[in-house]
Amino acid sequence: MPDWARTGFLCGLLVFGSAEGAAAGVVAQIDQSRQRMRVFVDGIAAYDWPVSTARSGYYTPNGRYRVGLMAPMWRSHKYHGSPMPHAMFFRGGYAIHGTYATGSLGRRASHGCIRLAPGHAAALFGLARSRGGAAVVIRN
Repeated sequence: MPDWARTGFLCGLLVFGSAEGAAAGVVAQIDQSRQRMRVFVDGIAAYDWPVSTARSGYYTPNGRYRVGLMAPMWRSHKYHGSPMPHAMFFRGGYAIHGTYATGSLGRRASHGCIRLAPGHAAALFGLARSRGGAAVVIRN
C-alpha cells in the first residue's frame, strides 16, 4: 500500500473510532498546507480535489467534525447573500461548499469555509446524503 493511502486509511480509522465519526462511511480529509481534500468511502480513498480554505486574516478551524445541516443551495447570511451550492455545515457557520471562483482553488482564498469546484461539491454532497452523513477532518 502506498504511503499516501496508508496515511489516509489510518486517519479514516481514527475518525471512525472517534465520537464524531463513529457511523461515517464518508470522510472528507482537508490538508490546509496542500489545499487538497481527500475523500474516503468506507476507508478507501475515492477522490482527491483542490480546495480553498481561509485566506490571510481569516480562519478555517482544524479538528474532527460531523456534518450537520446540508443544503443543496445556501446563501451566506454574513457575506452579502453569496451562493454556497451544496453546502455541508460542520461547525457553526463553517461549511464545505461549491464555488464559482474555481480559478482560486488550490490556494487560500475563502473567509473560512472550504470551497470546492461545483461538480466536486455536488459529488461529495450526494455521497454524504446517500450514506447518512459525513465526517470532516481538517489539519494544517
